[in-house]
Amino acid sequence: MAKSPTRPNTSPTLSNPAPRAPSGSNQPHNPPATTRILTRAELPADTTHLARYLIGKLLIRHLPEGIAAGRIVETEAYPIGDEAGHAYRGITQRNRALFLERGHAYVYLAYGISFMLNVSSETPGIGAGVLIRAIEPTDGIPLMQQNRATVRLRDLARGPGRLAAALKIDRDLDGIDLCHPGPLYLASDNEPPPKVAHSKRIGITRAPDSPLRFYVRNNPYVSGTRALN
Repeated sequence: MAKSPTRPNTSPTLSNPAPRAPSGSNQPHNPPATTRILTRAELPADTTHLARYLIGKLLIRHLPEGIAAGRIVETEAYPIGDEAGHAYRGITQRNRALFLERGHAYVYLAYGISFMLNVSSETPGIGAGVLIRAIEPTDGIPLMQQNRATVRLRDLARGPGRLAAALKIDRDLDGIDLCHPGPLYLASDNEPPPKVAHSKRIGITRAPDSPLRFYVRNNPYVSGTRALN
């Protein structure tokens, strides 16, 4: 884990951001009958613990065409003071959602190509988050195949960019509450938790060896090299 910076990762020039209401239709977005939306109280109030806790939980997306969902099989933690995290240099217009209470979506565009979904993970005003790196598709697979223009099930949401494309996640969802009925939320179907392994994170140059990536061992929908998995 990276050492904390000498300066705090909040800014006195910007007030703490307010959470966004869910975008899209005014109709309620209720979870499938066999699932329930996670409450904020269930989410660990610690970034690394939250990254591990989310393994095995469900990510559910409501679209006009139907529901698409998958089981989270890979995450990365970017805790307080992590120099690889987007919150490291303080709050900005772009990263405001990272400073919301845990359980809100932070969506950003990486390299001008792919959107990435993160979950805010600390108390209001403290910036940190968990990157959702991969899901195992469970529902709405034909819809995800259409969104990704591929029929390869294994590659639908294996990696954060593919995941966002499969579920049509973009900046319109930045700041929404993932513990509330809406177009995107976290859920549980009370399945027993899987066996979770950890490794260094993928594709970063700062604090590259921090063991803050969590994944389901031997799961084919996990991204990364065979050596990491």
